[in-house]
Amino acid sequence: MGLIALYFAVVFLILGVGAFYLIEEELNSDPLVVVSKFLFYYFVCDLIFRLMLQKIPVMNIKPLLYLPINKSTIVNFALGKTVVSFFNIVHWFFFVPFTVVLLIEGYDIMGVILWYVGVMSLIYINNFANILINNKDYLFNGFIIVAVIFGALQYYEYFDITAYTFHFFYGLFDTSYMAIIPLVTLIGLFVTNFRFLRDNLHLDTRLSQKTEEAKTEGYDWLNKYGVVGTFLKNDIRLIKRNKRSKSTVWMSILFLFYGLIFFTLEAYDKPIFHIMAAIFVTGGFLFTFGQFVPSWDSSYYNLMMTQNVPYRDYLTAKWWMIVLATVVSTVVSSFYLYFGVDIYLILIVAGIYNIGVNSHLVLLGGAYTKTPIDLQSSKNAFGDKKAFNVKTMLISFPKLLLPMALYGLGTALVSSTVGLLLVALTGIIGFALKDKVFTLIERVYKKEKYSTVQAYKENNN
Repeated sequence: MGLIALYFAVVFLILGVGAFYLIEEELNSDPLVVVSKFLFYYFVCDLIFRLMLQKIPVMNIKPLLYLPINKSTIVNFALGKTVVSFFNIVHWFFFVPFTVVLLIEGYDIMGVILWYVGVMSLIYINNFANILINNKDYLFNGFIIVAVIFGALQYYEYFDITAYTFHFFYGLFDTSYMAIIPLVTLIGLFVTNFRFLRDNLHLDTRLSQKTEEAKTEGYDWLNKYGVVGTFLKNDIRLIKRNKRSKSTVWMSILFLFYGLIFFTLEAYDKPIFHIMAAIFVTGGFLFTFGQFVPSWDSSYYNLMMTQNVPYRDYLTAKWWMIVLATVVSTVVSSFYLYFGVDIYLILIVAGIYNIGVNSHLVLLGGAYTKTPIDLQSSKNAFGDKKAFNVKTMLISFPKLLLPMALYGLGTALVSSTVGLLLVALTGIIGFALKDKVFTLIERVYKKEKYSTVQAYKENNN
């Protein structure tokens, strides 16, 4: 996680220093005008990433409520933790050097300072807006729908919203009063968040357990599959009832459109990029749900290990969930036929590889991922650091690198058809060797059983 943070910090720093001169030389335009024009989508994307990844700091506040600590102090501390979040600090690496370059290049000092104050206020507006939207599902859904609509209208050149928002962002520099708007909005959002959290800081309100009507979902048609069917029922209920697991389905849907980036832009019009995109398009559920097996069951995993539960049946149920989702994704992605039969053929081949190889790799990686998932809270958006270790990293490489290498090799030596055949053949071989591979995976799970139980036990205490 530290390396990822360092990477983005360096990238933003390079952009902050070089963006001015790059825009000036390549586009022959005023850098401040160009940056101001695209700030609307910059902040929209920032808020989307925050909604998906940045979570409200989780504090065990129940014990604090019994102590002589003012509620305002607790709330201020919680909000203060969000202020120093990496999601805020990373923007400094772009806007601070970019602002310095503007001053060096002779832009009006007061105008640049006001522009910087306005932009930084908008960053923290996103920070506090994330807290409110995360607590209101209808706000989250509405924001995503509006963002997608405006993005589509912009992409297909029906409506350019930046032509209107530009006047506001550039006005932060061009006028002496415009910066007051985001600054006042920021103060208002902070006060709104403060009151919202303070008013709900009671044991008998949002901290209490919700009582809901229980609904019976039998799924009797799965009974004929025995123990495997029982595990399939549990996974279906998990996805339908829990917000965290339900998000994997939505993320899988978003993965379906990943190919639009690589199949439409000329810069990515290369075979090696096409197969990478196809792996993601058809394997969205595999990557979002499969990589957290068996963490989804961490709350009762220790109890399950005391029962006479065959690992083979447990893993088979997870495998079928992944395979069925991959098949559905491959079929639904048929809309890529619009870009040609060759593109959809790549998707089919990638689907075969995901079923034959990657479905096994995610299950194998799960044996070394000893990170529990707390389905009752939204903490640890990125997951515990224990999820990232050398073994899981090495197992992850073949998911993308091997099909890319096979496809690239076949295309370079003979043709793209041969490259696709190599990838498809690898997937078919993996599927044919399923029983032997499962025996190996089962053996690894048994070897890691007690360390996994211990890890889940420590985190569930």
